[in-house]
Amino acid sequence: MRFEFVADRQVKVKTLLKSHDISKGLLAKVKFKGGNIWVNGVEQNAIYLLDVGDKVAIDIPDEAPHETLIPVKKELDIVAEDDHFLVLNKPYGVASIPSKNHTNTMANFIKHYYQEKGYPNQQVHIVTRLDKDTSGLMLFAKHGYAHARLDKQLQTKSIEKRYYALVSGEGDLPDSGEIIAPIARDVDSIITRRVHKSGKYAHTSYQVVERFGDVALVDVWLHTGRTHQIRVHFSHIGFPLLGDDLYGGRMDLGITRQALHCHSLRFTDPFTKKQRCHEIGLTDDFDSVIIELKKK
Repeated sequence: MRFEFVADRQVKVKTLLKSHDISKGLLAKVKFKGGNIWVNGVEQNAIYLLDVGDKVAIDIPDEAPHETLIPVKKELDIVAEDDHFLVLNKPYGVASIPSKNHTNTMANFIKHYYQEKGYPNQQVHIVTRLDKDTSGLMLFAKHGYAHARLDKQLQTKSIEKRYYALVSGEGDLPDSGEIIAPIARDVDSIITRRVHKSGKYAHTSYQVVERFGDVALVDVWLHTGRTHQIRVHFSHIGFPLLGDDLYGGRMDLGITRQALHCHSLRFTDPFTKKQRCHEIGLTDDFDSVIIELKKK
């Protein structure tokens, strides 16, 4: 895959490329695995000194698939796709990556999809993960350079994910709020988390969208990315998510997984510099619960 840049100052090729998020590791891959660097149509190396206006092209070699990741055929709900990115609507009940307990994961499905399409880059790059029982939008980079460029946005927290959650508790949940409380590992479990002063800073914002008696549909966005953050924070303030038995959520309203759905994903396309915003509607189990709550 070829990418092109124009020098705006007198610098070495590697310095210009670094300013465009091309790392030393990627340059090494270009050097040793079949890539090339061109300046004004002539092959050059990474320490070549550029003049203002020089045109630099870099050919990045294709990525072979990870041998240990098993491809699994599965129909995918693709929301958007181009040469660099893939946005999917993940169903609940499916893990993002393989583990000891999960082999039919989104990563397995994507590997099969790439093979079926015959894409030159076969590695699976997950940019935004979701928990197994959280549904909604996931973002994949279709090559390592795209992943590296979005990593910068992840580090600066400029990729925005918004979630819908159904929560229930006693008392009054304000129409909007900020939940700022440190999250730590639970002392008795390697899975669960808790609010504790020994934990890492965590900040969650929310807005109530609609109320159904003591149940509320809330729109949630994160300022930090701690494990189980939304679930832990809402449980902490006395309004755990429906279906979330791990954190005290109600199990009597027809939903048996945490009622959490990533409905919006916003990021800046590093190649076009344009804002991209993708949205997806609620899942059937969310809708069913809301319909029943409205009847009551």
